[in-house]
Amino acid sequence: MLTSKQQAVIKRGLDIVGAASLLVLTTPVIFSCALLVRVISPGPAFFRQLRPGRGGQPFALYKIRTMGTDADLVFARLMRTDPCALKEWETYGRLAEDPRLIPRVGRLLRRTSIDELPQLVNVLRGDMSLVGPRPLPSAVVEGLPAMAIEARETVRPGLTGLWQVLGRSDLDLSQLLTLDEAYVANWSLALDVQILLRTPVAVVCRRGAY
Repeated sequence: MLTSKQQAVIKRGLDIVGAASLLVLTTPVIFSCALLVRVISPGPAFFRQLRPGRGGQPFALYKIRTMGTDADLVFARLMRTDPCALKEWETYGRLAEDPRLIPRVGRLLRRTSIDELPQLVNVLRGDMSLVGPRPLPSAVVEGLPAMAIEARETVRPGLTGLWQVLGRSDLDLSQLLTLDEAYVANWSLALDVQILLRTPVAVVCRRGAY
């Protein structure tokens, strides 16, 4: 039976092989979508944001940009003027009808998870794993109980995880955090394999996607 350390070494090896293979296959898709974003919406094609990683170390998370360059202003105005949107944001950490999204392509990229493909680079760099807790923004993590933060910091954030295969946007923030805690507490290579096998089905079926 493999020890936890041996499983961790194998997990990292699978991350490297899997991310490299997927990046080769999806690079044409990534750059085609990035070009489409540039054509429709002025501004950079890719979005970069610091997120807390393993050991609490921040890393630059990459995505294809799905929001307009004025997203912060639109969001601030919406939170001031729409109580329903404010409540939805506080509960789920996202909006079903998000006015910040780039017309025509923003929602499609989100629903298909194509916008997250650049995170394969994060996996190769060792910032993330193919499977792990969702890489939450710093503002969200800072509001968590100390024990929850410590648990998250023991592993790398994941490109997919229990939150992806068990609901995605159908989950509120509390449910997502519960699944992340369950993953950390029960991690094994077998669990990772199960999640990886179920992820394509969840994405294709757009289960819980906005």
